[in-house]
Amino acid sequence: MSESMVDATATRSGEQRTARMTGGQAVVAALAAHGVDVAFGIPGTHNLEIYRHLGDHGIRHVSPRHEQGAGYAADGYARSCGRPGVAIVTSGPAVLNATAALGQAYSDSIPILVVSPGLPVRHPALGNGILHETKNQGAAVASVAAASIRATSVAEIPVAVAQAFAIMRSGRPRPVHLEIPLDVLAEEGEVTIATGATAAPVAAPAEAVAAAADLLAGAVRPVLLVGGGARWAAPQVRALAERLGAPVVTTTNGKGVLPEDHPLALGAGIHLASVAALVAEADVVVAIGTELAPSDLWNGPLPITCPVVRVDIDPVGVVTNLVPGVALVGDAARTLDDVLAALNPDRMPLSSQPADRSQPADGVDRDAAGTAAQWRSRKDGDAATEGAEWLEIVGALADALPRDAILAGDSAMVCYYGAIANLPAYQPSSFLYPVGFGTLGYGLPAAIGAKVAHPDRPVVALLGDGGVMFTVAELATAAGLGQPLPVVIVDNSGYGEIRNEMIDRDDPVRAVTFPAPDFAALGRALGCHGVTVTAASSLADAVREALAADTTTVIHVIHTDPASTIAEGARP
Repeated sequence: MSESMVDATATRSGEQRTARMTGGQAVVAALAAHGVDVAFGIPGTHNLEIYRHLGDHGIRHVSPRHEQGAGYAADGYARSCGRPGVAIVTSGPAVLNATAALGQAYSDSIPILVVSPGLPVRHPALGNGILHETKNQGAAVASVAAASIRATSVAEIPVAVAQAFAIMRSGRPRPVHLEIPLDVLAEEGEVTIATGATAAPVAAPAEAVAAAADLLAGAVRPVLLVGGGARWAAPQVRALAERLGAPVVTTTNGKGVLPEDHPLALGAGIHLASVAALVAEADVVVAIGTELAPSDLWNGPLPITCPVVRVDIDPVGVVTNLVPGVALVGDAARTLDDVLAALNPDRMPLSSQPADRSQPADGVDRDAAGTAAQWRSRKDGDAATEGAEWLEIVGALADALPRDAILAGDSAMVCYYGAIANLPAYQPSSFLYPVGFGTLGYGLPAAIGAKVAHPDRPVVALLGDGGVMFTVAELATAAGLGQPLPVVIVDNSGYGEIRNEMIDRDDPVRAVTFPAPDFAALGRALGCHGVTVTAASSLADAVREALAADTTTVIHVIHTDPASTIAEGARP
């Protein structure tokens, strides 16, 4: 390590240190000062000055095989642990490859940072054909991410990194792109490394908290709708549900915020008809950290006619899709602590108590638990009907997975019809799924990111045979981890959802059915174990064995779809 290099790992919040270093050194030192200890990415000609210094600052590097995989892995890392995920890519096509992941992270409010070189500071306005030249790289990425920040001097780099982290950590989490001109990466200059200030959790206005508490104190049939914005407020959500005796329904991203075997938990599946019936009978609805978006609801807005208390960090989101009677704009944990205190002034804030509330619920009102059980039965019936084709597979996974398992799913029928509403989750951020943007190829690299974040927790990927092909090369990345990671690929011979939509429209069935490769053999070729399962009854044992293996195991599940026999171009 150069004597002039900052020992950024020792930098504390508010502390500043000045040294002379290259732009690449400054990037890495600033990342380390913000607590980054792992990055996903691919080296290229223009970013080598960044890669040169990663080891000096204790930043582990994980090498996906495609920049889209790097972005999804950073997403899975951030989504599962709450810390920003970092991807380092090169310029031009590499950055553009990562934009799908940035779009997914933006849609689902996930803090990831993509770091890349950019064109030189004095590059000709109309270009000159330099390698990876892109007409306007920053503008392209800024149209997808929260921001694209371009640092044009070595001295500016630590400030730009601090700004990126401020955007990711303030308000609604969003992804950011940081661009350093390739000539600036190689230049030397005096820089001051600082971590920047950490903002306190935003508190909702006291008058709004009081109005919410007054409304809730008189509620007879309250209902809680919980989304991904409540991931880090699980103790508060549970305490409010128990205080009110309210059944809790979650969105996909809110899955597991309340353990799904809690007496008041109805689980995920906010789009189901039984949930619409539940909220239609409610006298107060509390919506916490959810957009109530069409991608969550599927079948149109919920028929809510009662007053709504809405908790959201985003002042725009709090009035989008449904205007509440009481809007609480603030951090979910802090805001719910304040509401609970208003309901019970002698209560200690849960943010001051240990976070572990995984023990069985005590003191839940028996009548409230009975009512929730009735609604849970209705909701489970709807979910089972909707996911009937996938219940054996989901049941096998439920049997095999430990309580603390993390499942990363792709946009596959077995996930959105099967697992979302039928596979129980017991912890927040234990079900990772690309909701709003709906990308394909997410599940495998996201599982890799989650496994990097949680090497001691069981992690499994659940994919379809169509979607996995978007990022199938990441099986090599998974194998390189040298840790158990079951990759379950459910093969229904192509794009089953789109095939069904064609059939429903009475269109010719075209370009949606194709034979899958031998995924088990492909896994073995890429360094994994590989098995083929032809009956769901064998899946649980295969997953258990994979969780005890010494590396990734590809589990190819053959799932016959009669519609896959329709000839290309034919109508059913």
